[in-house]
Amino acid sequence: MKQSLGGIIAALVVVVLILSASLYTVDQRQSAIVIQLGELKGVVQEPGLHMKIPFIQNVRYFDSRILTLDTPDAERFITDGNIPILVDSFVKWRITDVKQYYLRTGGDERIAQNRLSTAVNAGLRDEFGVRKLREIISEERDHIMDAMREKANVIAGELGMQIVDVRLKRVELPQEVSERVYQRMESERKRVANEQRSTGAGEADRIRAEADQKRSVILAEAYREAQRMKGEGDARAAAIYAKAYGANPEFYSFYRSMEAYRATFRSRGDLMVIDPTSDFFRYFKAPNPQGRGAK
Repeated sequence: MKQSLGGIIAALVVVVLILSASLYTVDQRQSAIVIQLGELKGVVQEPGLHMKIPFIQNVRYFDSRILTLDTPDAERFITDGNIPILVDSFVKWRITDVKQYYLRTGGDERIAQNRLSTAVNAGLRDEFGVRKLREIISEERDHIMDAMREKANVIAGELGMQIVDVRLKRVELPQEVSERVYQRMESERKRVANEQRSTGAGEADRIRAEADQKRSVILAEAYREAQRMKGEGDARAAAIYAKAYGANPEFYSFYRSMEAYRATFRSRGDLMVIDPTSDFFRYFKAPNPQGRGAK
């Protein structure tokens, strides 16, 4: 009885082992291939529970999600103009044909990434080699990446893969080149600055010359206008004096003498050496000409 029970349990264990070896699951994020005695028998892309021949068939799983290939070191490329640059990039890729991927790479992701990296580098080298540095670092970089991705996808398609996107993380000049470029840029900026200073100095001289010319013209016109107005004033004053003199010559003579006295005796300390009997003191002696010399 005990031997029969033991046999049943052993049979159940064998059945369970066979069933467990016959069943496998495929995750929705994966694809699988069934290999029988080293030969590819089928591809499974539907998620869920599946069966295989136990102990004869094996299952290998591959990630169907978008993967990232990130270069550890910057790659060196030569642009149009023979200028070297260092480029740090990354690639987004995925497996689109599991069978082709397995046959071409043996299912080894390192082999796949190496071939993918070679294809991407070749595409970058071709695109950078026909473009100037300013094009690579400008807005045209997206167009360069699109063109390179199309070329690299031809090789990636042969490996059962697809390049989803390629992006440049960093583009810079090598140290020895950047120093020469900076020196050349500094020299160019200095040259432009000197040209602008020279142009500015010439423009300043021109403005000063025009200002001096205008100043001279304005001063000459002002002087001419002042002389004209002065002449008119003198003429009017002379006319007024003449009219006043003609109306009362004696009063005019008296007024002029008073003005002369005021201008002469402005300060008490003034000293004059003059004949007291001279005509200058006529109005000190008599109020009118007929009284000159009277006591």
